[in-house]
Amino acid sequence: MQTLWQRWWHSDLGYSFRTSPLAMAAALIAAVCIFCSVFAGWVSPTNPFDLATLELADSRLPPAWMQGGSAKYLLGSDDQGRDILSALIYGARISLVVGVASVLVSVMVGVSLGLLAGYRGGWVDTLLMRLCDVMLSFPPILVALLIAGVGRALFPNAHESLAFGVLIISISLTGWVQYARTVRGTTLVERNKEYVQAARVTGVSPSRIMLRHVLPNVLGPVMVLATIQVATAIITEATLSFLGVGVPPTSPSLGTLIRVGNDYLFSGEWWITIFPGLMLVLIALSVNLLGDWLRDALNPRLR
Repeated sequence: MQTLWQRWWHSDLGYSFRTSPLAMAAALIAAVCIFCSVFAGWVSPTNPFDLATLELADSRLPPAWMQGGSAKYLLGSDDQGRDILSALIYGARISLVVGVASVLVSVMVGVSLGLLAGYRGGWVDTLLMRLCDVMLSFPPILVALLIAGVGRALFPNAHESLAFGVLIISISLTGWVQYARTVRGTTLVERNKEYVQAARVTGVSPSRIMLRHVLPNVLGPVMVLATIQVATAIITEATLSFLGVGVPPTSPSLGTLIRVGNDYLFSGEWWITIFPGLMLVLIALSVNLLGDWLRDALNPRLR
């Protein structure tokens, strides 16, 4: 029986990491983005959100190669004189934090409810699944837009941490449904297996059976789904920020940078919006490719 590391790294397997150029490229891009985001203070040439360092005379400057390679800003500057490269690094950090945090909240809620529904069954299962059906009847971006808009209206002068919390909750409100349905279906299969029946006979409590026996066996599909949903959450956050109901203006994410640059797109300053858009595409695409590879690596039918 192969270990998980052997299945992921063995060169004779078509779904191994070492023989998958797409997975390796996606992992490299994701690693670089995460590293730059975590260590933005050291990697970034400047702090684009420090008002003391802004030079309005340097606003809307083109990239360095359009000025003979001697320009101050490698990827140009925006309308406020901020370095585009530095803004991308800090903006990606905000987008990644919101995306990962919303997925973690969705996983905790969805796995808990799905495990409860699948193991208990009866009216609990019926109630939770009908709730999932109701949540699935609304487009996720519409629900997130509604919650984020209401939160900003109720707390117009709220602290940035509260604004980020509202944004994370608005994205997680519909994201938990897929985890709940996935875990519930897997739990329905696992609860009838012999190891669960043996635990019941020996007097193990239902909560201990769910946490110690059933939960570890349903986390495989959750890992794949969570990896893919990170990209979806980042795009949702970028959409909300583009519409003006996302992160606070003082801490703009990639979506905010795209919205700002969109005002100057047709006046010739294309770099203000193109580079944040490319950064968003790279992050989302790399995470999705990693999720596809992880799905194949954890697929028991490929063993």
